[in-house]
Amino acid sequence: MLTYAARRLVLSIPTLLFISFVIFMLLQLAPGDPMAQVPLTVPPEVKEKMRQALGLGEPPLVQYWKWLVQMFWTEPKVFIDWLTRDSFLFGWLPDTSLYNGELRVLSWQTRSPVMDIVLQRIPQTLWVVGMSYIVGVLIALPIGIYSAYRQYSVFDQAGTFVTMVGFSIPPFFTGPLLIVIFSVYLGWFPSIYDTTHVVSDWESFKYQLSQMIMPVMVLALQTTAQLSRYMRASMLDNLNQDYVRTARAKGLSEAVVVMVHVLRNSMIPVITVIALGVPAIFGGAIITENVFKVNGIGQLLITALFANDLPMVMTLTFIFAFLIVMFNLIADILYGLLDPRIRYD
Repeated sequence: MLTYAARRLVLSIPTLLFISFVIFMLLQLAPGDPMAQVPLTVPPEVKEKMRQALGLGEPPLVQYWKWLVQMFWTEPKVFIDWLTRDSFLFGWLPDTSLYNGELRVLSWQTRSPVMDIVLQRIPQTLWVVGMSYIVGVLIALPIGIYSAYRQYSVFDQAGTFVTMVGFSIPPFFTGPLLIVIFSVYLGWFPSIYDTTHVVSDWESFKYQLSQMIMPVMVLALQTTAQLSRYMRASMLDNLNQDYVRTARAKGLSEAVVVMVHVLRNSMIPVITVIALGVPAIFGGAIITENVFKVNGIGQLLITALFANDLPMVMTLTFIFAFLIVMFNLIADILYGLLDPRIRYD
């Protein structure tokens, strides 16, 4: 397993490089002058520094090489220095001074390092997206298991209806609908997510929960709809297998047969869907964050696209590609842990 994981990690490097090159070349085809979005109040020396950092006026391959150096050489040095000086690990690790003022990947819109902005936005996205995914998985798995065990029952029919609704209605419709119902008419929850809110006591904690409920509901609905159907189909496939009849003939209780033997084999294909759904839910959060004004990386990507901020778009799309490749690897490893018949020799 370790050999397989190491081999996959090595193979992921050229894969990510190829993906980043394709993204970069596609963004190069975007029309317009990249510096046209820079305000006129920006001093000429700052514009020149930005042009040098971006490699403007140079061949695309030179620009791509500069981005690679800045992203994979300069930014890691900045991160290591932050870990040893300003993070919670301060005092545990020896102080380093690896970063010596080299040019970093700069945002055309804010003229700030892209990774600094991304790291500021990630906690908000993780709060909403991470919580919604956990809630969606915790709801979907029991629904799928019970729907399969009670096939064609009233519960199964109701679950089928809810999942079809979740599949059919996109977030840009569900979000405004919840805002109209729960914010405008009922006044239960705030319509805008306040990213500056600080939790310091019980009242502020309750407000944090209230403003998270609607965006979490929107994203969790899609997760629940997808995973519950996969879970139901996988359970139905295993409930009719010979080993289930054998387990029942040996006198095992129905709970042990379903929740131990059937569930473990049924989780094998579902694990892949859960792992691969993590990058997908980040993609869905792009729309949801804009609907509820969550100041996360989804809203950051939309803002960068409208502002033609290509370094920001390039970095964020590469992060999404990295998540997809890594969670593919995680899904394959979990396959082997759940099913001892699978060997990666």
